[in-house]
Amino acid sequence: MTPDLLALGLIWYFVLLLSLTVHEAAHAWTALRLGDETAYLVGQVSLDPLPHIRREPFGTVLVPILFFGLSVARGAPPWMIGWASTPYDPNWAFAHPRRAGWMALAGPMSNLLLALLAAVSIRIGVSQGVFEPGLLAFESIAIATVPGVWETLATLLSLIFSLNLLLFVFNLLPVPPLDGSGMLGLLFREDKAQRIMEWMAQPGWAFGGLLVAWLLIRRIFHPIFVQACQMLYAGI
Repeated sequence: MTPDLLALGLIWYFVLLLSLTVHEAAHAWTALRLGDETAYLVGQVSLDPLPHIRREPFGTVLVPILFFGLSVARGAPPWMIGWASTPYDPNWAFAHPRRAGWMALAGPMSNLLLALLAAVSIRIGVSQGVFEPGLLAFESIAIATVPGVWETLATLLSLIFSLNLLLFVFNLLPVPPLDGSGMLGLLFREDKAQRIMEWMAQPGWAFGGLLVAWLLIRRIFHPIFVQACQMLYAGI
């Protein structure tokens, strides 16, 4: 692995860990505000990544490094994937489907906020002449016009924008165990939402939901990504 690829891997991992930490902290903070202290009691109402790593070391450390190494070894574009999780009281969620819905929504919305902040930063960089529009690739949405630290910053902001857009769209899919399925309490009456929650809690639905989500995201994300990039550089 070349020094450039190693540096890119470190940036990828920083952005992934930041995005997962913010996502799970948003879940935990919202749950605490709405009456469930489960995540708070294990330290996850925090932007410190360590509590989130301790809960999911496989998804936050091992899998991202493995996927990056495999993508590089295959000669494919460098890529990382991973996950984290936030504990909550299922009895609280069942008793308060609407509160549980807001808790579920908080995670994807935090990713959307990160993507928007990255987009604003990229536009400021373009207006100042340090960035220019790049490629439709996760790490090169913006390209630096001057060498040095601006190149690193362009890669960092490109990844924050792209990865958090992906996390936002992926987690909104209404299939278990993704956040989109937990948000159904915002769309239905309480009694109906509780019946849906009982149905989705059955064993096996999580695996099937992930399979469906994987098939769907491969079809729907690319046009969303292209449209988002066009909006990012509208007027340029």
